[in-house]
Amino acid sequence: MERKKYRIGLVMKSLKADFFKVMQKGAEEFAASDGGFQLISTGTDSQTEIDRQVALVDELSASGVDALVVVPIDSKALVAPVVRAVRRGVKVVNIDIRLDESLLSEAGVDVDFVGPDNFAAASEVGCLLAERLEKGAPVAIIEGLPVADNARQRKAGFDKAVAERGLDCKESVPANWETHTAREVFGSILAGHPEIKAVFCCNDAMALGVIDVLKEAGKKPGEIKVVGFDNDDVMRPLLDEGWLLGTVDAYGSQMAVEGIRHALSLLAGGQASLGNRPTPYTVIKR
Repeated sequence: MERKKYRIGLVMKSLKADFFKVMQKGAEEFAASDGGFQLISTGTDSQTEIDRQVALVDELSASGVDALVVVPIDSKALVAPVVRAVRRGVKVVNIDIRLDESLLSEAGVDVDFVGPDNFAAASEVGCLLAERLEKGAPVAIIEGLPVADNARQRKAGFDKAVAERGLDCKESVPANWETHTAREVFGSILAGHPEIKAVFCCNDAMALGVIDVLKEAGKKPGEIKVVGFDNDDVMRPLLDEGWLLGTVDAYGSQMAVEGIRHALSLLAGGQASLGNRPTPYTVIKR
């Protein structure tokens, strides 16, 4: 008997962001090569459109998809539409940014997570930067969107590196994953703290904004050290030139693929792992 061709929805964050463009491409290539399911991939226009992402999850689950693979913008706000989907009989796999576990538990719903250890990865790339600095050196952290679990985990990983090296964190400010916001935030930080020696950025898009400010300020590559997270293609020349000291490759092109594979396993009668299925990461350094 021919296998049912499942319909699987992939709900991402901003499809204008390099990381999610790569994720979408990887998922679509996998769907084309597999041929056994229909992929419906979608996302938001920006990294902060929480209500729009909630609507996308509700629309797809109501349309009769068999499974959803979801990257939540807000770890708490996306719990409710995910719970609604599960109660409709949709298999849901959470990738990249973990949904709030306490809210899922309150709802009596288990959702498997597929993604990297953001704390460990940020701590590792943070230590790479911290090792290049003298004890007590003044630094700054550019955070992601505070309502996202991966933003909190990455900040915590950077905080660990700062504490272990005894660095002096002058500012730790969210820039909501966006390049233009990071430009504004870091411009203010640099004006107030021109002595800054390094910047920990919770994604590469924000690191790009920081580097733009450094260039405009007439700084030389490496004069103020910067690390990021995501290994976006646009950052590779900046890594080669010394503007970026390091970043983390979390293999976004394959993360959705692993989430889809897990969803297909669940649809075929496989057991939920009821927890974390870690995906690999690599620290990329100059």
